[in-house]
Amino acid sequence: MPVAVGLAPEILAKYQPVIGLEVHVQLLTKTKAFCGCKNEYGGDPNTHTCPTCLGLPGALPVLNRQAVEYAVLAARAIGCEIRETSVFSRKNYFYPDSPKGYQISQFDKPIAENGSLLVTDAEGREKPIGITRLHMEEDAGKSLHDGFADSATRTYIDLNRCGTPLVEIVSEPDLRTADEVFEYLTKLKEILLYTGVSDCNMEEGSLRCDANVSVMLKGAAAYGTKAEVKNVNSFRYIRAAVEYEIERQIEVIESGGRVVQESRLWNSGEGRTYSMRSKEQAHDYRYFPEPDLPPLVVSEAWQRDILSAMPELPEARRARLVAQYSLSAQDAATLTTDRELGDKFEQAAKAAKSPRRVAAILLSEITARLRVGGLELGGSPVTLDGVVLAADLAEAGEISSKQLKQLLDTCFAEGQDFAHIYSRDKPQQISDTSAIEALIDAAIAANPAQVAQFKGGKRTVAAFFVGQVMKLSKGQANPAVLNELVVRKLDA
Repeated sequence: MPVAVGLAPEILAKYQPVIGLEVHVQLLTKTKAFCGCKNEYGGDPNTHTCPTCLGLPGALPVLNRQAVEYAVLAARAIGCEIRETSVFSRKNYFYPDSPKGYQISQFDKPIAENGSLLVTDAEGREKPIGITRLHMEEDAGKSLHDGFADSATRTYIDLNRCGTPLVEIVSEPDLRTADEVFEYLTKLKEILLYTGVSDCNMEEGSLRCDANVSVMLKGAAAYGTKAEVKNVNSFRYIRAAVEYEIERQIEVIESGGRVVQESRLWNSGEGRTYSMRSKEQAHDYRYFPEPDLPPLVVSEAWQRDILSAMPELPEARRARLVAQYSLSAQDAATLTTDRELGDKFEQAAKAAKSPRRVAAILLSEITARLRVGGLELGGSPVTLDGVVLAADLAEAGEISSKQLKQLLDTCFAEGQDFAHIYSRDKPQQISDTSAIEALIDAAIAANPAQVAQFKGGKRTVAAFFVGQVMKLSKGQANPAVLNELVVRKLDA
């Protein structure tokens, strides 16, 4: 079969991709879904296990209440309706990392249905992506194929992950491009992080995504045959995998072949998908109600109690930050991509003279230095009080932007808060007009050629004199006063 390497635009234009996503999200509970084993990443292999999650005879599951509450919180955050009575089922299949021979999941009566998320289509218009269902289930263990001396002939099994509580979020096949897929996943992850139900760490497997991709001729009534793309560990790779799979299927059809329903693995090194196995149909799993668990009843009163913990979600928060603090839409969007960053901004903004100045310092100065140092927000040596002090000094014109940068550089280099560095190294900004005028006069006297250029109509030369005065003042001249006085002196 030929490998898709970039089809002509006119060929691509004949087809309509159709994409649906299945997102598995591990819930951030302390214990597993149906037993008291630790729910945490890592640990020595096969040490976070017990008879229940190993499926030993006589061991019975007991549902984790917090997992239910997290599932309800996540479901409502993405607009789903909560089913008051849902049912757990056994999904039967044999695989080495599933010691019971079945997975406890939900089938025809999931805990939540009928949600949606908005994405931007290729024409720049907002469109809703339907969410069919959110259901609860347990995770399987891990098959380890690499890293051992005999990996060529043996597979090792770590069952620590068995029984980890999951929600699976299934979208409608409403996505049409890889960019829509990327935006949908980005928004979904952002919302889940805001609710606190999961850490969504893709490297540790707490958020995993399978993409169901098909193509059909534009105007056709029926969808094409879908392939499920698995084993993708970043949103960037998911976008690339979907783009590749769309072209691969189109190329198969154009060359007279037939797309088969199968699961395919993404190889990020080669930038392509490979066939893994034929895709099972739902009836192959022989679903039936889990006999050891009663129906799950989430009453209206319990739902109200759960939803009292719902935070303000990202989209609503962005709109409020723009209205309340007069931020730009871009700054509000950046500040709300991370709940902790948004919280810290609001704490500082309420204490500072200028919320917009606080936003500028956080986004342009603090986060940039954190990235360079490989630090998280909590690792910043500059506290919220330090941000407020820096913002107020800059707003009042007591320090220039250059001085602010120098002070912050020192804070990060020495691991000290802004107040300490400022009191020790306090720069003296020159705002006295007579002092600045004297410096301007000296610069004008030393550069007659540039004065002549300005007089001849090249007014941009004023910036040259601003730079000269900054050098003479060792960066301490007040920029706002300086810019005004330079032009006035040159015009005289």
